[in-house]
Amino acid sequence: MSPTRAATAVVAIAGNPNVGKTSIFNHLTGADLKVSNYPGVTVERHEGRLALPNGETVTALDIPGTYSLSGRSAEEQIAINAIAGIPPLQSPDLVVAVVDATQLSRNLYLVLQILELSVPTVIALTMVDILENHGHVVDVEGLERVLGVPVVPVVGHKGRGIERLRERIAEVREHPERGRPGWRWHPEHPALLEDIDQVAHHVPAEWGSQDERRWALALWALLSLDEDDELQGIPDSLRAIVRSRRKQADREGREIEAEVIRGRYEWIDTKVTPLLRATRAASLTRTERADSVLLHPIWGFAIFLLFMGLVFQSLFSGADPAIRLIETSFGWLANTIEGWMPPSALRGFLVDGVIAGVGSVVVFLPQILLLFLLIGLMEDAGYMARVAFLMDRIMRRIGLHGRAFVPMMGGFACAVPSIMATRTMERRRDRMITMMVIPLMTCSARLPVYTLLIAALFPARKVAGIFPVQGLLMVAMYLFSTVIALVAAGVLGRFVFRGHQVPLLLELPPYRMPHWPSILKMMWQRAEIFLSEAGRVILLCTIALWALLSYPKLDVPRAADAISTGAAPVTTVAETAPQIPLPGTTPAPTGARAPSPGEADRALLHSYGARLGKLIEPVIEPLGFDWKIGIGLIGAFAAREVFISTMGVVYGLGDEVDESSVTLRERIRSEVRADGRPVYSPLVGLSLMVFIALSCQCMSTLAAVYRETKGWRWPMFLFSYMTVLAWVFSFAVYQGGRLLGLG
Repeated sequence: MSPTRAATAVVAIAGNPNVGKTSIFNHLTGADLKVSNYPGVTVERHEGRLALPNGETVTALDIPGTYSLSGRSAEEQIAINAIAGIPPLQSPDLVVAVVDATQLSRNLYLVLQILELSVPTVIALTMVDILENHGHVVDVEGLERVLGVPVVPVVGHKGRGIERLRERIAEVREHPERGRPGWRWHPEHPALLEDIDQVAHHVPAEWGSQDERRWALALWALLSLDEDDELQGIPDSLRAIVRSRRKQADREGREIEAEVIRGRYEWIDTKVTPLLRATRAASLTRTERADSVLLHPIWGFAIFLLFMGLVFQSLFSGADPAIRLIETSFGWLANTIEGWMPPSALRGFLVDGVIAGVGSVVVFLPQILLLFLLIGLMEDAGYMARVAFLMDRIMRRIGLHGRAFVPMMGGFACAVPSIMATRTMERRRDRMITMMVIPLMTCSARLPVYTLLIAALFPARKVAGIFPVQGLLMVAMYLFSTVIALVAAGVLGRFVFRGHQVPLLLELPPYRMPHWPSILKMMWQRAEIFLSEAGRVILLCTIALWALLSYPKLDVPRAADAISTGAAPVTTVAETAPQIPLPGTTPAPTGARAPSPGEADRALLHSYGARLGKLIEPVIEPLGFDWKIGIGLIGAFAAREVFISTMGVVYGLGDEVDESSVTLRERIRSEVRADGRPVYSPLVGLSLMVFIALSCQCMSTLAAVYRETKGWRWPMFLFSYMTVLAWVFSFAVYQGGRLLGLG
């Protein structure tokens, strides 16, 4: 299949991450896209209209930032496809290669690869103002002569040089030969030349018929294709010849990657390095002075922990007022409809299904917006790259790199925005591992359940007369979830998402003030994505859960009569249904007679949810749970804290209970089995907390994973492995405790 040609010419804007590429794109097109100070932020295709001085209007394409076209991830493949025109993408008519003047040699490595493809090219040389502040200048005219293509110095964030860049783009559009150097880098190793020639014969004809193009794509294939790459659409014959040439090189004791990389950098050092001249003695910059502290192995890590503690606390306390406002608003709306409509199945559907479902979606917005606000500030200020650098030493021991830590840390507040935050990671393998372990972190929704069980079942004593047992147990639950998440990441990386661990390649950008319009734009885009895609799944699941706990209906009046006469209740259409409140709300029905706590209890116990609880009782009984706890676990799928209100209904206390309810605590302590043994003991409470900690009882999390992975395969894998993990650990805690005489 051949690529389709757009109606207008295409100008691709390419470059390393964090060189000002997106900023230049915004100035050229007038687009208001995210401009970030964090490597790898441009992970989607963005287009805009670029008007040139000669009257031509072209399509500008902002492609993902990459250090090299020799990539092995699906995201890195976008760059080579967009620049080389590998189907289904078309070859651009011109490439604007954005180069950071402060990192000239490393940036020109990518430029050499672009020039090898014989695509007309214009160089936009950014950061020239920063280079001058450091006491250096670049001989722009000399660089233009060496490369053989136009070079335009620009200051992206101020818009300086943009009009001149437009003029040079128009010039090359009219005379494409001025954007082609007429030469290409040529390796000196005869064996490497033979490798390239052999592979070039297997490059698909639809990728390009020109000899220069096939030669460059053959060289790309030799550096990119291996057993663990994530590249798609590669012909089997091309993979086979690359594999054959690699094995031949291994037998000869050669390293193809080293030969190519060394050869390109030798050319750059010989031709380009002399063009960089010092204007004064070098001195430490503000960024370098700050990094001497912030990247210190001791003080830098201590400052980082303090800073992340503030971030972590703000996700709890900063979003709480907005969350409570949302909960109160939806509670008021539910009460209003209950007072306006007579009891009916329709009212139950609207109040307990639709309103509760929409509320369970919107209630996540404050934490989503706050987390992405904090991430955006760290990105634009330049600190996010330092976080990844500091944590890389720890994270790489489990098969990840430092960028995975921030989403995992955010999982302590809520898994949903944290899963969305994995987009800042380039490799699909790393994103998938991180997504699969974020739900193991102790999110804020688990906290009310821990609070209830610890207060009800564990005495308020102190260890050594100093440390409170209840506080130590709460800390232990957080540590437990963190350790399990790290271990799970290591296991998944080794057995499920196999692949070579790549070193963390980071550009440490200079510190600068955040760009507020870009941050606010990014927050709006993330909120829109969540509401439009993940929100739909959450709403449907909430309605399904409401139906599960509300049907079949029980005729409340006849049930009450049956109780008074000792007869069994009769099943008919009910006047009302038990309510599943939003987390934190306590809606009180008004208007027509509401069911009493006892009636609500019987209605719930008659539901399909109760029947399912009894059905799963043999499975959860070895964990110390009865079927009533099973109902609570089913109800917790709406939100984990709903476990508390569901248990309140199960025990006939109504749904207006929370973790601080003395009545519910007393009922938990006094609940006994048929043989007189207590249902809840400290051992059962510990087993239940372990199960809550490790199980994936959160439809919102599953919906977020579905949205990010575009299918149900990985959400179901996540649910399955976490459920098995929770059951095994809970079984070990309960049965092990009984063997030790603790039960």
